[in-house]
Amino acid sequence: MDFDEFTRPEWPLLSQVSRPSRYCGSEWRPSAKISWDEATLRVCLMFPDVYETGMSYYGFQLIEPLIHSLPGKFLADRAYCPWPDMKDLMLARKIPLTSTEHKRPVSDFDIAAFTLPHETAYTNILTMLQLSGIPIFADERDGLPLVIAGGYGAYNPAVLGRFIDAFGIGEAEALLPGFLAVADGMKGRSREEVLRAVAGVPGFYVPSCHEHGHVVARQYTETPFTLDSMIVPSVGIVHDRAAVELFRGCGRGCRFCQAGMVNRPVRERPEHEASASIMNIITSTGWEEIGLLSLASCDYSGIETLIDDLSPVLAERKAKLSLPSLRMDGFSVSLAEKLEGLRSKHGGITFAPEAGTQRLRDVINKGISEDMITGCLTEIFTRGWERVKLYFMMGLPTETDEDLDAIAEISQSALRLARRLGRKRANVSVSVSGFVPKAHTPFQWERQNSPDELREKGRRIKSQVRDRAISLSYHEPEQTFLEGVLSRGDEKTCDVIYHAWKMGACFDSWTEHFDLQRWLEAFGFCGLDPESYTRERGEGEILAWDFVDVGVSKRFLLTERHKAYNGELTADCRTGCGACGIGCVK
Repeated sequence: MDFDEFTRPEWPLLSQVSRPSRYCGSEWRPSAKISWDEATLRVCLMFPDVYETGMSYYGFQLIEPLIHSLPGKFLADRAYCPWPDMKDLMLARKIPLTSTEHKRPVSDFDIAAFTLPHETAYTNILTMLQLSGIPIFADERDGLPLVIAGGYGAYNPAVLGRFIDAFGIGEAEALLPGFLAVADGMKGRSREEVLRAVAGVPGFYVPSCHEHGHVVARQYTETPFTLDSMIVPSVGIVHDRAAVELFRGCGRGCRFCQAGMVNRPVRERPEHEASASIMNIITSTGWEEIGLLSLASCDYSGIETLIDDLSPVLAERKAKLSLPSLRMDGFSVSLAEKLEGLRSKHGGITFAPEAGTQRLRDVINKGISEDMITGCLTEIFTRGWERVKLYFMMGLPTETDEDLDAIAEISQSALRLARRLGRKRANVSVSVSGFVPKAHTPFQWERQNSPDELREKGRRIKSQVRDRAISLSYHEPEQTFLEGVLSRGDEKTCDVIYHAWKMGACFDSWTEHFDLQRWLEAFGFCGLDPESYTRERGEGEILAWDFVDVGVSKRFLLTERHKAYNGELTADCRTGCGACGIGCVK
């Protein structure tokens, strides 16, 4: 079935839906490596959210050129989840979900590969399977395409085990070469034979093949793939800029952070390589902003030199660099000022203290002192900034009312300091999110606060902020609750996801579509108590994700949990913390 660019079956529907630009497929992109007919293996990369969200995920942009760079005749394309209005029209008119570039139905591909960015996207996976004509449950499928999944959600694969044929645990650069070679070599064989072969690929978990107790080890690369160009959408996206990854992993060891644990060890990109990538992307795409990405970009050893070397060239091109993550110290402020030098005037600046008191920051191993916070804010306002945004969490382990009250006090102190330093128009924006215990972190055993508890805490903090120059918001407690349930779910939650989806659950990360009542009814239908998934776990309890080895030992995680309760700090992973076998003692 061939689709011409202007005769795609969904085109007549565009006048009937919101944001029709999501479906036009008009992009600037590098030339395809091979044609559809030349390819021996065709992969459709599936993102379970709308186009403008998926195109903002650096990892999703990285996978397509990575596949095209591998030996073999592999073709990669992309598909996104249609918004409910388009989905309903497509179902009514029996129009299949098609890929962005080649305009082919997903069912024509050999592999449908889902990225799992967050738990509240899980029902969208079922919507995309339905629109693709692929049976929802893996054991009901016959033949291709093979449905695989990777990303942070794959670190607890039990939650989606009935829907996904195979999970890739780890990084795409390490997983895909072996997987694609096996899948290509098995073309024409039965589905069962293909799955058995995939089960032998390091890092892959195949629910139908692996027996209980089988351990799957995370795979990672020493040399992350470098992008020299990027796809440029013709419409605005959430993060409308290019991006370069400075390094992968994080050694800081925040005890709530799953990404910081599962992405170890830290692997820096050489400075000359990062610089070349930035210039190549700016030149090839025309983007006027490029983000320097990592979990803690200020920790990049060559960050000052990189910015100093590139600043004159980028200024000439009227382009700018941005750092998405800053630590609360004077060094970060100095870096931010250098970046602001590429702009016409000062904008806002963002930091994440995470907790209001020193005691609680030590519990989570944040490594930020009261003096650092005061010194950083002083530097900010002295150097001319008038807007600051602060991120905090509520519901953290050992939290007290004093910890919550301190969030409001830090916000008010920041504003008082700004005015004392002459920033009369200063404003402070405060965002508070609910803590969610994540698998493979020192807090994976903790109890999660209920929606009512989080709402009461959010209201308590907000009631103490009375100055109009301080804006405070907190994340929807019900969405935080669902995220927590699914992040530590097990194989039983597959049925809950299915029944919630059947009752209309979709785009659960979007407030206008989220309905907790649907989920509670789905749990009731399946005879499960959702709070059994947010309860505290025993340290000797078998956890649904224990068979996944991310390279950070359970012994280390338990030690970190105990240190949290004692308020003890742990040094940066790169100094030798005992977490992994790379530069540390497992």
